[in-house]
Amino acid sequence: MLWVVILLLLFIFQTATILIGEYKRPAKTVAWLLVLFIFPIIGFIMYYFIAKEYTQRKMVRRKGRRKMDEIKHQWMYKESAAIASNAGNYQLFDEPRLGGLLHNIPGSPITPKNRVEVLTNGEVTYEAMIKAIEQAKSHIHFEFYTIRHDETGVKFQEILIRKAKEGVKVRVIYDGVGSYTLSTAYINKFKQAGVDVHPFLRPLIAFFDKRMNYRNHRKIIVVDGLVGFVGGINIADEYLGKDRKLGFWRDTHLMLHGDSVYYLQMTFMTDWMFVSGERLSEESLFPEHNEPEASLVQVISSGPDAHWDAIQEMFFAGIIAAKKRIYMTTPYFIPDPSITMALKTAVISGVDVRIILPYKSDSRIVQYASRSYLLELMQAGVQFYLYRKGFMHAKVMIIDHLMATVGTANVDMRSFFSNFELNAVMFNKNVIERLETDFLMDLKDSDELKLAQFEMRSRMEKGKEVIARLLSPLF
Repeated sequence: MLWVVILLLLFIFQTATILIGEYKRPAKTVAWLLVLFIFPIIGFIMYYFIAKEYTQRKMVRRKGRRKMDEIKHQWMYKESAAIASNAGNYQLFDEPRLGGLLHNIPGSPITPKNRVEVLTNGEVTYEAMIKAIEQAKSHIHFEFYTIRHDETGVKFQEILIRKAKEGVKVRVIYDGVGSYTLSTAYINKFKQAGVDVHPFLRPLIAFFDKRMNYRNHRKIIVVDGLVGFVGGINIADEYLGKDRKLGFWRDTHLMLHGDSVYYLQMTFMTDWMFVSGERLSEESLFPEHNEPEASLVQVISSGPDAHWDAIQEMFFAGIIAAKKRIYMTTPYFIPDPSITMALKTAVISGVDVRIILPYKSDSRIVQYASRSYLLELMQAGVQFYLYRKGFMHAKVMIIDHLMATVGTANVDMRSFFSNFELNAVMFNKNVIERLETDFLMDLKDSDELKLAQFEMRSRMEKGKEVIARLLSPLF
């Protein structure tokens, strides 16, 4: 009987540790307790190595913010004057609560002098990226969650190496988990050519350093501090529709010109300091922008090292500000309770809420988890559409003609609370209408999921959804 008592005490200790460690997020607590219940010892070991709060980068972030503050002060008054002079052209200034929240996100000011190009799908995006890289004269900053050693990865590598040999400073960051298949030969070829390349946490190191759960999901290119790219597209063949299972790959990316590029640059610099220990401070990284187009753009970064869940709060504030419509596309839909309630409140208030999800998925368990959230939202009136043409990977939200956001963050708890993400928020009517045009085209390639049809799914399917939902805060 003694060993039974010991095991019971051990289980109580493990349970208490999880309850104390995760008390701020009840959903995550339930998920870890389920893992512990199914795998009593292994589950606790997993929790110990995976679920640690991410605090290591706070010092790095503070150092990076000093440079950002210096840059911000240089044009703060110029920006304020430019924004004020164009206030009548933007609905944002009629929404003091949304505007107040966005203006107060640390290190993410709304910049007025920008030009935004929406890039639809991989072929167009890669073409624009390559053209910008080819024109680089000073530096290329290249950061992606996934880089593969395939035809696309080799094509970009050859161009980056050629630019490095021409004297352009090339810096590359790849995520250790997202790019786990990247070969040593590929990385060594970069190094031998003079390209500075670093992983953001190698999987084995991240595991033993208890940071396995935190991934750099950002996709950034900055060329000469003048042109920047951000969105959902990584560097791999599947983004050109070459994945046999998923087929056509639907995605959205942005090319930015103007002062918003400074904040893509600062995000890269902060990540670079973390992965390499090198603090970048050259003035050439922040050249003067002479962009004539007055398009407001806000670049928002978020991650487990920040005090704010800035992207999640931006999504929430945008949803509750909607008066007529909310259009959303996301490959993974695992909303936290606040986003769920905001969507329900919006649709019950008469807002047209439409969400496009993939019919095909690259993760069955995530797909089951996503579907577990649909019923209560459909009962409230939210319309869900399943994209049939291929795999929907675009991460877009459109709120009235008020704002739109495109970036790396999915509408799921991993993106909101665990990953390092980066989104651009646009307030220009022409940009919003372009994104709306794409959304309406995607609706034509999608089938609406009817409530009566969805309620008829089998008990087996419902059971899988229940289990997947309990574990969903960990995905």
